[in-house]
Amino acid sequence: MTENIKEQSITKSLKLLSNGFKSDFAAFVYDDMRMTELLMELATEFVDANIPVVDEDNRIELSMMMLESLDIIAR
Repeated sequence: MTENIKEQSITKSLKLLSNGFKSDFAAFVYDDMRMTELLMELATEFVDANIPVVDEDNRIELSMMMLESLDIIAR
């Protein structure tokens, strides 16, 4: 019984920490160039797999437009 209360207390503390830092984490992720590179790679893969755009420049432009339409937010 005491162990269960301890686990609940730890879970509650972790949730409070998560809520307290989620906006900072979103800003950290948004500012990291690795995330931008990953999202650009994923956008390009999505366009290649789902949208039949033949011209390379248009594919890249569409991928960038899709990337720019994303917002990273903490909820």
